[in-house]
Order: sequence, then structure tokens, then C-alpha cells
Amino acid sequence: MSIIAQHGDVFIILACLFGFFMAWGVGANDVANAMGTSVGSKAITIKQAIIIAVIFEFLGAWLAGGEVTNTIRKGIIDPELLKDDPQLLVYGMLAALLAAATWLLVASMKGWPVSTTHSIVGAIVGFAVAGLGAGAVDWGAVGTIAASWVVSPLLAGTIAFTLFKSVQHLIFEAQDPFAAAKRYVPMYIFLVGFAVTMVTLTKGLKHVGLDLGFGASLLLALLAGLVIAALGVVMERRVKASSRQADQFGFSGVERVFGVLMIFTACAMAFAHGSNDVANAVGPLAAVISVVQTGGEIGGAALVPWWVLVLGGGGIVVGLVTYGHKVIATVGTGITELTPSRGFAATLAAAVTVVLASGTGLPVSTTQTLVGAVLGVGLARGMAALNLRVIGTIAMSWLITLPAGAGLAILFFFTFKGMFG
Repeated sequence: MSIIAQHGDVFIILACLFGFFMAWGVGANDVANAMGTSVGSKAITIKQAIIIAVIFEFLGAWLAGGEVTNTIRKGIIDPELLKDDPQLLVYGMLAALLAAATWLLVASMKGWPVSTTHSIVGAIVGFAVAGLGAGAVDWGAVGTIAASWVVSPLLAGTIAFTLFKSVQHLIFEAQDPFAAAKRYVPMYIFLVGFAVTMVTLTKGLKHVGLDLGFGASLLLALLAGLVIAALGVVMERRVKASSRQADQFGFSGVERVFGVLMIFTACAMAFAHGSNDVANAVGPLAAVISVVQTGGEIGGAALVPWWVLVLGGGGIVVGLVTYGHKVIATVGTGITELTPSRGFAATLAAAVTVVLASGTGLPVSTTQTLVGAVLGVGLARGMAALNLRVIGTIAMSWLITLPAGAGLAILFFFTFKGMFG
């Protein structure tokens, strides 16, 4: 009797536990990043951020999380090499989940915004090199993922820089900034609704049985953008202009209009984050379930079971509620001083970048994307606006993440091999 048939139930239970622990880490560390700009710019309170994240992270994970999950599960290791002893894949994925989750726990306690994507990719590479040799890793796929770590902060930073410059030009330099804000902000709200809906429809909904063509998706996305913009107009009508003296930014009414917009971008960011980063927790978990259920077959394109995405979404929510506040503080106030208009530019840029990456199946780092976007907004105001010491610490924690994930995974891999082997 094979090891997989003998211990199948134990493997699935362990995978669910470790997958939940990993999702908890994603919630504690990464969701906090996603909400940091909104809380840091005082557009929403911590309590509101948690409520938004709970709803939209879960929806993003469940509705649009399928595509990236496949990359994490099958893209990094060559499945052919595991055909003879599939239990190695089970040990490896369990080790990868536990290793990445452990590192996230350490980073969250320190308040470091590290990348959950780096953690899990590093862990999977570590187990593959230890268990199968360096030849087992698809270094081309790893190279593509590594390139996205450079491309995504640059892309997000560029979009954020451009967005913030457009806001400065159209609104803050206008004769009547408050009137200009009321005129142009609905356009930005439309952009948020359109971008997120478009990518969700074109890429995300296959596993819930909705596979629309490009034309239908475009129409629906335009409609969703218009509906969300109309909702924004209703909300911003309640905002009244206030005198300049009373306000530290000098544009109180304008910043309050952007406060309305930040609520939409916070929802978009939470959705984008759930769609991309749930894969880090459930990709390896889905791989274990697929191997056990097929009795050791590897490489079949098994769809991620719906309850696995629900488990991942649930873990993310618990992590945010219990431990998210530490990293929120680092991102929200540490890098540069944020106002609602600056926070909006950063969050929208990051959400668009993540949603695009999620649509193409590239597991980018939400953390790096968002930090890149916040840097872009800071740079739009000059170098003096950035806190270089905090940025240095963040960069250092990013560099440690890959080797930490890989090292822990190797340790746990041999532990499981010893226990069950």
C-alpha cells in the first residue's frame, strides 16, 4: 500500500491546517499593507478598514483567485520528475506552507511589510532543490516571477506618480480646487470600478462557471464603472467646502472628497489583493489535495475546490483581525506623509498593477507593488518627502525573505520525510 493511500487523510488535515496558518500570515502581514494607505491618510478608521477587508478580500479570493493559484501550484517545479514518488510533492508542499507561514509570523511581530509571494515561492524552490536537486526547478518560471518583483513596484510607482501629478494639475492647481474635485473625482471612481471589474470578468470567473467573451466583459465593466461612479457622486454631494485656515493641508474640502474616493480604492485594493494573494496559501494546499484524491497522480489540471478558496479567504480575514494593526502602522505612516489624495493615487496604482498581474497569472508581490506606489507618490513631491530609514529597513526585510523561506522549507521537508518516509 502506498504512503499516500496509507496517510491520505492525515496529509489533507495537515495541509488544511498549514494552509489556514499561511492564510492567517497573509492576512496579518499583507492585507495590512493593502489597508495601510487608507488608514494612514485618515480616510478610514482601522475598524472600517477591517470591515472592508473582510468583505472584499474574501470576494477577491473566491471569485478571482483561481488563475494565480495554478501558477503557484504547477509553474515552479517540473511535475514529471515527481511521477515516481508523488509523496515527495506532498511533503514539499506541506513544508513550503509551514515555512512561509512561520516567516510571516516573525515578520508580522516585527511590523515588517514582507512579501507573502516571496515567502511561498522561496519555500517551494527550497524544497525542490533539497528533495529533487536544482534541475527540478523551472528556473525560467522562477526568473519570470523574480522579474515581476522588479517590474511591479516600478510599474505601480510610475502609475502612482502619473495619477498624483494629474490630480495636482486638474484639481489642486485649479482656480477653485473644491469645484474641480467634485468635477473630476467621479472620473477617477469610474476608473477604479472599470479596471477591477474588467480583469475579474476576463480572467477570474472561470472556476465559478462564468466564462464571458471580451466584448461582453468590456460592456459589463463599463456599466459597473458607471454605477460605482454614480454612487460616488451621491456620496460626495454630502461633502461641504470648508475654510482653508482650519485645515493642515490647506484643501480640507478637497481632501474630504478624496476621502470618499479612498473608500472605493480601499475596496478595490482589498479585492485585488484577495484575488492575487490567496494563491500563496491555497496553491500548495490544492496540490496536496489533488495528489491525495487521485491516488498519487501529478500534473493533472485539477480545479481548486471551492471550499479551499473559502478556507483561504477565512484565514486571511482572521489574520487581519488579530494582528493586522502592526504592519498597517508601518505602511500608513512610516514611508511618507499621506493625505487622502496621495493615498488614493498610491492605492489605485497598486490595485491596477495587482489586478493586471492576477489576470496574467503572475504572482506579483502586493507588498512591493504598494510600497512602490507609495514611493511614486512621495517622489512626486520630491526626495525630502520620503523616510529613507524606514525604506531601508523594508528593503532589508525583502532581501531576507527568500532565503528565510527556502531554509525553513528544507528543514521541514526533511522532518516530514523522516516522519512518514
